[in-house]
Amino acid sequence: MAILLIHTGGTIGMIATPDGFAPASGVIEGFLADHADAFEGVEIRAFAPLIDSANATPADWDRIAREIATHYDAFDGFVVTHGTDTLAYTAGALCFALEGLGKPVIVTGAMLPLTVEGSDGGRNLLDALDAARSAEPGVWVQFGGRLLHGARVRKSHSRAFDAFNADPSEIPPRQPGAALRRHPIAPARIAVLAVAPGMEESLFEHAAQVCDGLVLRCYGSGTAPDTAGLRQALATAQARAIPVIAVSQCPEGGIALGTYAAGAVLRDHGVIDGRDMTVEAAFAKLNHALSFSPDRHAQQARLGRALCGEMTPEL
Repeated sequence: MAILLIHTGGTIGMIATPDGFAPASGVIEGFLADHADAFEGVEIRAFAPLIDSANATPADWDRIAREIATHYDAFDGFVVTHGTDTLAYTAGALCFALEGLGKPVIVTGAMLPLTVEGSDGGRNLLDALDAARSAEPGVWVQFGGRLLHGARVRKSHSRAFDAFNADPSEIPPRQPGAALRRHPIAPARIAVLAVAPGMEESLFEHAAQVCDGLVLRCYGSGTAPDTAGLRQALATAQARAIPVIAVSQCPEGGIALGTYAAGAVLRDHGVIDGRDMTVEAAFAKLNHALSFSPDRHAQQARLGRALCGEMTPEL
């Protein structure tokens, strides 16, 4: 089978420098040379320059999706090596960008570089190549011996080798479609805002005035402080017709707007119920919706509907 390995950078391909670990060319290629049998039929295309995923942007998501779409017919599966800090954002973005995906796309990385003794990178990379040859179509994250749903994955530990988790879903991490259709990812001004006791509400108002969309991280199952400042900020967003999507600060369980009266401030201003989406998926989906159409109604409709298992559909 023919596999395209898109190496973007990240810890897996880093070397030690006086300033700390940094991406370096040749690391993945050197591992390939030492494991030739596992890399049979694998072609590598590396970013130039390689990036630390802390510096990744939606433009990089678009570049990865474009590489996959451009070479889609020539390969049976795809592996994307990526830094762990924003890996979950990229996996979610690829789920939204690649409608009609009929082949596996496996995103992986490492907590320790391949150049460091005891690295988890070798196992993750070999497992990802195996998954690219055998997994069901969709965007998956292979990490720590587990194959995880790309639209539901989150980084849950800053140091452990099993650093990622994902809630299960019966919906595969792909948008249905008869053929591959790549949705370009355009730049957008999006703010992620977390409610907190006594928060500085002028920041919310400023974001509502200048941003194209907002992700609001709420308490528990969807509550927020019902204050004049937050009401004004949400009214500003509503008047400008920019989408605001709410998710929970809790890593599990999600939200259900309307459960508590303390969430009325959100419902009163047309905030979209993100249900059990992760903040990473919500951010990527909002970027996708803003890129998908300039029509605010189309954006709202897309944000409120489950596209690829990123949230549990309403019954």
